[in-house]
Amino acid sequence: MIRDTASAVISTLKNVLRKFVPDVLLKKRDLILLLGPKAGRIYARLSLLDMLGIRSANMHLVPQSARSFVFVCHGNIMRSAMAEFLMRQALLQMGLEQQVHVASAGLHACAGREAHIWAREASADLGISLAEHRAKPLTREMVEGADCILAMDFRNKAELLMLYPQSQKKVYMLSAYTEGLGQYREIPDPYFGNLETTRSCASQLQTCVRNLIRSIFHDLLARENENTAEPLRQGRVIPSPIELDQLGNQPPST
Repeated sequence: MIRDTASAVISTLKNVLRKFVPDVLLKKRDLILLLGPKAGRIYARLSLLDMLGIRSANMHLVPQSARSFVFVCHGNIMRSAMAEFLMRQALLQMGLEQQVHVASAGLHACAGREAHIWAREASADLGISLAEHRAKPLTREMVEGADCILAMDFRNKAELLMLYPQSQKKVYMLSAYTEGLGQYREIPDPYFGNLETTRSCASQLQTCVRNLIRSIFHDLLARENENTAEPLRQGRVIPSPIELDQLGNQPPST
């Protein structure tokens, strides 16, 4: 009797508290529990620091020597797939496709699954096709063979650091290459949105990929154009996609 009464009181208190706790915090709590002790702690720390505006751990940039890239998200049917094909397209346009290896994978991917219809439509708007894409689960071989692993959100990063602690120096946040308020933060999963949120995500990914390529191949671009801006460094303003397009459209200097 006493135990039943105590349980009822606790249940009532929980229901009352839920009314005062923002849904976003409740969702984060549920995700922390889902991830388990190790990844959950990492995720909680990343989320807390982000809420406090402390994002130094997400500011690291990929070294210019990197030539093997793996984009990682949850299921490899939206964000990482779009990022892979956007980078392939950009490298092809620059004539650098033979110098770089690009792949994508999902931490919870169902092998062989097609890209989400929203991702296919949003990508088509940007001139790329995901018709041939098939989801791939991330493997240890992919991690060990890559120069860098680019995560989309804190859950991705937490799971990567938990699963592959020996490769932690290879793990980067792709958002380090975006612009505006989203820099160094999460690139949200559009799977929980709609076509418009997917288009917004695709546009952000395009910005990230262009700035990533500009960072990695800055020296090459500098040789081709004497007016190229100073190298992209941590803490400096990242050139916009428009500036990158203008650089790509200018003839090489003689």
